[in-house]
Amino acid sequence: MSNAKQLIESGKAVLGIEFGSTRIKAVLIDDNHTPIATGAHDWENQLLDGKIWSYSLDMIWNGLQDCYKKMTEDVMEKYGVPVKKLAGLGFSGMMHGYMAFNAQNELLVPFRTWRNTITGEAAKELTEVLNFNIPQRWSISHLYQAILNGEEHVSEITYFTTLAGYIHWKLSGQKVMGVGEASGMFPIDAKTCNYNQEMIEKFNALEKVQKYNWKLEDILPTVLVAGENAGELTGEGARLLDVTGNLEAGVPMAPPEGDAGTGMTATNSVAVRTGNVSAGTSVFAMVVMEEDLKAVHEEIDIVTTPAGANVAMVHCNNCTSDLNAWVGLFKEALGAFGTTVDMDTLYGTLYNKALEADKDCGGLVAFNYFSGEPVVGLNEGRPLFVRRPDVKLSLSNFMRSHLYASLATLKVGCDILFKEEKVAVDKLYGHGGLFKTKGVGQGILAAAMNAPVAVMETAGEGGPWGMAVLAAYMVNKADGENLEDYLNNKVFAGQAGTIMNPEPADVAGFDKYIESYKALLAAEAKAVEGLPL
Repeated sequence: MSNAKQLIESGKAVLGIEFGSTRIKAVLIDDNHTPIATGAHDWENQLLDGKIWSYSLDMIWNGLQDCYKKMTEDVMEKYGVPVKKLAGLGFSGMMHGYMAFNAQNELLVPFRTWRNTITGEAAKELTEVLNFNIPQRWSISHLYQAILNGEEHVSEITYFTTLAGYIHWKLSGQKVMGVGEASGMFPIDAKTCNYNQEMIEKFNALEKVQKYNWKLEDILPTVLVAGENAGELTGEGARLLDVTGNLEAGVPMAPPEGDAGTGMTATNSVAVRTGNVSAGTSVFAMVVMEEDLKAVHEEIDIVTTPAGANVAMVHCNNCTSDLNAWVGLFKEALGAFGTTVDMDTLYGTLYNKALEADKDCGGLVAFNYFSGEPVVGLNEGRPLFVRRPDVKLSLSNFMRSHLYASLATLKVGCDILFKEEKVAVDKLYGHGGLFKTKGVGQGILAAAMNAPVAVMETAGEGGPWGMAVLAAYMVNKADGENLEDYLNNKVFAGQAGTIMNPEPADVAGFDKYIESYKALLAAEAKAVEGLPL
């Protein structure tokens, strides 16, 4: 504790802050990359006019300031000192989405998050024009859809970015972005670690784009790779982050990254043939590839590691939201009988109950779609639970069906990656809330992917810790030391995590479940049609 106190007082601690879908979290680390203080702020996106998932600017800044304040309070409680200096600082957030600004630096339309599935026309056309899968949630899809919609604000755009890019810009004055985050805005050329110039030219040549007086390359953030300096915290930025005025300006800042990049960092899966699965409000799998895919698949995105290596990504909008809602219902039911139980115990008990279930869930099928799911062609979602009347409705089968549902769409996409494209992966690392109950989510993921799954002790810290590590790499790397070597030698040395291999019976059970799941997608589509928002 005294070492941590001295480290903080001497300004040698490093801070990472990540904007997740439901929580903004700060993690302060020491010179061994060990978390020494944390802070968090819970928030939820808003559905504007029944159409656009968004967070307001007030929500963004109030949330950030509260998160930072709680981290400093944690420091004061543990070590009795204020936070005045930092050795490094980095921000990350939900990838993709759309924040467009004019010459006066004013936000032109409310922030459109990754969760929106309103860009189908743009995504389809861009995929064909560029011969590269452009998902709906990518920033370029949002920009081109606004063009197709004839939205007036497009002519005023001088800059557009993501949430992490926006925060970094306001705190440093720099319109830059880490290559991993940038790869969710527009395709990256892995050879140059910059936007694909040929594709930029194809976009600029589109008839509907040519009427504007900007070129795409002029309104995109500048791309940086992990380890590069992305500017310093300005005086204005310091006051924005720390409203008490304690924090001094001049802190070196790392390139802002996306939650995919911080997830890869947090699980030491930036090397070829490694991969990770982040499972929280959304779920995505990342596999670092040895070579390019043979075909363009709408279910698979090509993004990059924070160092610029190509990664196959299967991203699904929905993971634990419906599962969490059911756990909340069980808590309410217990409360009706006068029984109180803490949420960790409730989750642990219910998750472990799923281990007693039939491997195929006994004929129970759940859809966890709070929002649209482009991987299966749905622009909207409705949570749905289906069973035949002749099967047993048990708590164990019920819980297992919802745990399967949280990973079912991911499995649909990853089956293409592993079974059709024959992409090789030696090990997957799991991180996120789904893996908090030991051995349950991990085993189910191993069954879904039919691959070994490791969970590390650091996985619970997740993205904000990964962002802090990226900031520490920028500050502490040796000359010529790449990110992979830094992680292996200085962050994860001796850490293998807990590994679970897929059980053949579980793999067969999930495969059987997914057959029913696919057959019932038509019913899910009808539910969307029959229950309009």
